[in-house]
Amino acid sequence: MQITSTIVPLHTTPGVSRYASLAAALRARVVSGEWPPGTALPAESLLASEHQVALGTMRRALELLVAEGLVERLQGRGTFVRQGIAGASMLRFFRFDTGSNEIPRSRIVSRQRMAAPAGVARRLGLATGEAVLRLLRVRLLAHRPCLLEEIWLPLDLFAPLVEGNTSEWDDLLYPMFARRCGVHVHRAVDEIGFGVLTAAQATHLELAAGHPCVQVQRAAHDLGGRCVEWRTTRGDANAFHYTVTIT
Repeated sequence: MQITSTIVPLHTTPGVSRYASLAAALRARVVSGEWPPGTALPAESLLASEHQVALGTMRRALELLVAEGLVERLQGRGTFVRQGIAGASMLRFFRFDTGSNEIPRSRIVSRQRMAAPAGVARRLGLATGEAVLRLLRVRLLAHRPCLLEEIWLPLDLFAPLVEGNTSEWDDLLYPMFARRCGVHVHRAVDEIGFGVLTAAQATHLELAAGHPCVQVQRAAHDLGGRCVEWRTTRGDANAFHYTVTIT
């Protein structure tokens, strides 16, 4: 459904093009929640009139937002705020011989409300000691554990997850974050490294202590660019598989 917008005269910044200033103004309206994810933006002509700019300038501004991945154009329907990512599967880094293509199941091993350690606080853009939610989650294929995930979430955004039965949580967290907390993950950056499993980590994965593992560290960001999740995923290094196509 199209949502009308209010008149917002354009304020330009010296040294910044008019369409870039306009893109910043539109971005601010998206981030503020005026146009939630999945919402259709008002017609280009209406937006141009409200911001008192030429239609061509409005189109160039929207092209910038499309390039950023903030909005998308749907042929014959209009321009929409992107819904956000569902969460690229960590399994793309691994190949487990399960004999099936099933979707991995999830089990929350522990949920703790605690003060953020310095390293976690730095990643989430918090002050050391600010309240966070720490989740330990096991992903399973064919009823066998394959991945162990340590997930850190800022409590001011994820307070609704503190209570309730974690057995009722979705296997995919990002759609649940959006539905229950209003947090939409817009982009994520994954970094791959290698290490060995501690005794506790190995127990969850039914492997031996000291077993080599792949570590995927993810920083996930919302529409405004805030880091809303810091995650470390560990899996058997012998199952590591990653393909890159170069053209």
